[in-house]
Amino acid sequence: MEKKFRTKELKTHICPFTLGMMPPASICKTETNEQKLHKIANELLLTERAYVSRLDLLDQVFYCKLLEEANRGSFPAEMVNKIFSNISSINAFHSKFLLPELEKRMQEWETTPRIGDILQKLAPFLKMYGEYVKGFDNAMELVKNMTERIPQFKSIIEEIQKQKICGSLTLQHHMLEPVQRIPRYEMLLKDYLRKLPPGSPDWNDAKKSLEIISTAASHSNSAIRKMENLKKLLEIYEMLGEEEDIVNPSNELIKEGQILKLAARNTSAQERYLFLFNNMLLYCVPRFSLVGSKFTVRTRVGIDGMKIVETHNEEYPHTFQVSGKERTLELQASSEQDKEEWIKALQETIDAFHQRHETFRNAIAKDNDIHSEVSTAELGKRAPRWIRDNEVTMCMKCKEPFNALTRRRHHCRACGHVVCWKCSDYKAQLEYDGGKLSKVCKDCYQIISGFTDSEEKKRKGILEIESAEVSGNSVVCSFLQYMEKSKPWQKAWCVIPKQDPLVLYMYGAPQDVRAQATIPLLGYIVDDMLRSADLPHSFKLTQSKSVHSFAADSEELKQKWLKIILLAVTEILVLEENFCLSSHHLHIPHVLLPSTKRSNEAALPVSY
Repeated sequence: MEKKFRTKELKTHICPFTLGMMPPASICKTETNEQKLHKIANELLLTERAYVSRLDLLDQVFYCKLLEEANRGSFPAEMVNKIFSNISSINAFHSKFLLPELEKRMQEWETTPRIGDILQKLAPFLKMYGEYVKGFDNAMELVKNMTERIPQFKSIIEEIQKQKICGSLTLQHHMLEPVQRIPRYEMLLKDYLRKLPPGSPDWNDAKKSLEIISTAASHSNSAIRKMENLKKLLEIYEMLGEEEDIVNPSNELIKEGQILKLAARNTSAQERYLFLFNNMLLYCVPRFSLVGSKFTVRTRVGIDGMKIVETHNEEYPHTFQVSGKERTLELQASSEQDKEEWIKALQETIDAFHQRHETFRNAIAKDNDIHSEVSTAELGKRAPRWIRDNEVTMCMKCKEPFNALTRRRHHCRACGHVVCWKCSDYKAQLEYDGGKLSKVCKDCYQIISGFTDSEEKKRKGILEIESAEVSGNSVVCSFLQYMEKSKPWQKAWCVIPKQDPLVLYMYGAPQDVRAQATIPLLGYIVDDMLRSADLPHSFKLTQSKSVHSFAADSEELKQKWLKIILLAVTEILVLEENFCLSSHHLHIPHVLLPSTKRSNEAALPVSY
């Protein structure tokens, strides 16, 4: 009897989970390979369903709504098509072909436990992602620019983003999903192949599918890295008070961090912050902020010509010197390791920069070996040999790197060099082309036309004045909404400079090097009558057939502009700037005073 009791006690000791406890992992039944394969296939199906709903949101909601508004004339439909690329084709492929095939296969899994054959059959269609991924950077930039400059575009985007289907995510976030989907296929298929026995009937199909998908994934991964870099640039842009023009696909953040700067006179250490990019070093000063880190840029030091020197200071250890064309800085790191990391990052960035510059030097050398360049005497008289686009990565004149958005490749028709838009913004008559005006670089233009630098500045005129140059010495400057005749409203940086107070300059942004348009104000009629309930702080300038409409963000800003423009159109402003009045009478054109001061009588011409 005692023996029997002990046997039961032993059984209880071995199997405690019979009393409701969970069994040890070692006792649990292990998952079979077949179950693991089914789990992966099912995950592919579930994620595909969710993905198709996101594609439908992009295609049938965002794309369709924006296209409807574009067809009303609010903004160009071409821009909307560029943003969404071939998203409709991608949506159709997944919703009508891939998803139904996966749904059917999972229902038949007991008899046909495989997915490699489906993916092998349909994977070649994933090549259509190439077009979407290729235009992704440009699409992101277009969304940013149109949101900033076109109120109707911004309004539609924000309205859709508030809907539950968006899940509190932005349009840009949803646009990234097609780029992320291909790497997801690659990851699941690799896991599937690891669990699949080599002798399985699905092995060859799955392996072929992975080869095709991996090729497409490499392009998507590159776009994801670019998007992550762009997000980081936007974060830094906000940290710098949205004053530094750094959001550019060609800019890449290498390293950032706190540093101490040794003063030149007394070697006292001052807290500073560095942002190292592939083409420049931003030397910043921390500034007070209640939310997040904020900095003010003290100096931009270009990588071109930069040198790094390790220094030794008994009182201040871990120091090194950054010497550039713009400034020399003696810096102190927090530790020896931190110092070595900064020196390594800076030196590698300098080496990579010089290596990129070698590209165009080699292209020129190669061209000289094979074809002689057009001599100075023959410029415009003999057709040049064009340098191929893939032989250079940067402008052969200003040496700025090319990118697909803001600095594209152009060829000089006189010498054949590959240059950026800024360096090719010239035209000259070329003999070999029958005297036709053709695009040439600045150097060739000066040789062919005989213009000097000073004469060239006069020829280029007022559009070439940089925004920063006039904004820093202006009577008034700010962002205004602008519309010419019946064109869509656009955001513009407007400036009336002190040295030219009778002209209104309009730029795309405060740091632009060229004005998009100018309006000579003298003689215009000013009218501030309310034109739109959406833009209550608007006013209008008219002269003959020219009509320019503006809208400010507030009534205070509007009145400030009206005050200055009213003086400019009557030429009083320029007289005040010169601190004198002419002795002869000036005939002043009709001026409509602001509606709050307008009498029932028509405005009369004024003279002094």
